[in-house]
Amino acid sequence: MSDNKRRTALVTGASRGIGRAIAVRLAKAGYNIVVNYSGNEEAANETVSLCKKENVDSIAVRANVSDFAEVEGMIKTAIDEFGRIDCLVNNAGITKDKLILGIKEEDFDDVIAVNLKGVFNTIKQITPIMLKQKSGNIVNISSIAGLCGNFGQVNYAASKAGVIGITKTIAKELASKNIRCNAVAPGYTKTDMTAKVREDIFEKAIAAIPLKRVGEPEDVANLVNFLASDESSYITGQVINVDGGLLM
Repeated sequence: MSDNKRRTALVTGASRGIGRAIAVRLAKAGYNIVVNYSGNEEAANETVSLCKKENVDSIAVRANVSDFAEVEGMIKTAIDEFGRIDCLVNNAGITKDKLILGIKEEDFDDVIAVNLKGVFNTIKQITPIMLKQKSGNIVNISSIAGLCGNFGQVNYAASKAGVIGITKTIAKELASKNIRCNAVAPGYTKTDMTAKVREDIFEKAIAAIPLKRVGEPEDVANLVNFLASDESSYITGQVINVDGGLLM
């Protein structure tokens, strides 16, 4: 077990993209980082290395967040290593996009299992730890799709709308215990997911954004860092968009 008395953050889906940017940003803020991943161990270890460059400790822990038992094991590993978890960032997510006429039941179930039930699984098991610590901070990554819907994303939009519902409920339940819970709703952001979008569709999307650019993962990470910090100590139960003004 680490002797370090630093605060510790657990970031799910942190092997790449927005999750990696969040992990590195929190490392820069002085957090020890637990890097959760589900498949790509090499990429997760790259995130660990980037975090360690910020002079903090970091470990990678494999767990499918949709599996309650695997989440239990991940949190036990984190506690065994660092002794505490001060910040939980629920970032892990998948997409299986299809219009309603073409989507299969398993496409719906799989996305809900990771994006929504995964958030429940982590919060359910980390709450007793934060209650014992008498402090804690939870930041859930939602999406503007959860606020306005999106063509071909009935499963994804439903999952991200559900994350908002969880966020507001947990914020109400745990506020009196000095535990805050907020959500971040990114818009179009440069990730492996958006890299798969057809160029003509992507250009139309950029044209609709008032700031005329897509977001960088660091744009999301900077807001997460603020919400995880004491500077946001009077903010809870909020959903904040990082979308270049798209939904204003």
